[in-house]
Amino acid sequence: MGLGEFYSITCAVIWALAVVLFKRSGESLAPNDLNLFKNVLTFCLLLPIVLFIEGWVPQTISGWQWSILLVSGVIGIGLADSFYFKALNTLGASRMGIVASLYSPFVILLSVLFLGEFLVLWQYLGFVLVLSGVLLVSYRRRRQQLDEQHVRIGVIFGALAVFLNAAGVVMVKPVLEQVPFLWAVWVRILAGALALLVMLRLRGRLRGLGQRLRAHHAWPNTVIASLLGGMISMMLWLAGYKYTDASTASVLNETASVFIVLFAWLILHEELNRRKIAGVMLTFCGVILMIRF
Repeated sequence: MGLGEFYSITCAVIWALAVVLFKRSGESLAPNDLNLFKNVLTFCLLLPIVLFIEGWVPQTISGWQWSILLVSGVIGIGLADSFYFKALNTLGASRMGIVASLYSPFVILLSVLFLGEFLVLWQYLGFVLVLSGVLLVSYRRRRQQLDEQHVRIGVIFGALAVFLNAAGVVMVKPVLEQVPFLWAVWVRILAGALALLVMLRLRGRLRGLGQRLRAHHAWPNTVIASLLGGMISMMLWLAGYKYTDASTASVLNETASVFIVLFAWLILHEELNRRKIAGVMLTFCGVILMIRF
């Protein structure tokens, strides 16, 4: 297993744990408010680390590279997250989990078109197994009663969110290989946080944000989840794309859905049935094929 594969799988584990903690935090804090707090906290904590390890703004970053980092952050953190929350509110978590499985196909398609990457036959088989496992885990027999129009709108917003997230990381991959890594992470988070502030302002949600945050009570969970999901998993996520092909990293990132099921069983005491266990086994078999060949 190379560095990129290790970082990608570790990212999936850390992100899954953060999601379980975010689930509790989200009971008393709106998704956009929670996401903004996560990004602002990560922005503030990461800045002194960046300055200590990599120093002040490096002269080696060109104006074009700055532009790519900023646009990638706006697309992958600001816009994508907003569309994701819109789809989540419309479809519900189970349906959105299935739509989110489009992530690795989008990354693979964009990587083949724009980065010249390709997978060997065994890795395609591993990709199919990973995607099958994720879909098996995400599937729910009990369906909510939603009219066809709401489902269509939710799927459109969900697919657009996943596509923008994939486009943001494929766009920034060549830059990650050329610029100081921590500066790249920090700039993307800055761009995403600023985009969220602008969108909240345009929607009239910025006023009263402080009051909503003060009314929130689950701060230990929120802070820990923000550190895990906003800073640590973000660095591991981008490190995976820096040190391995975007196609491989995206498939390994898909395993987060499976780890979420396991952590939900261990921490939240949710049901772990045979279907979920089968999905876990399929996914891990796919991961082995992806990193072995």
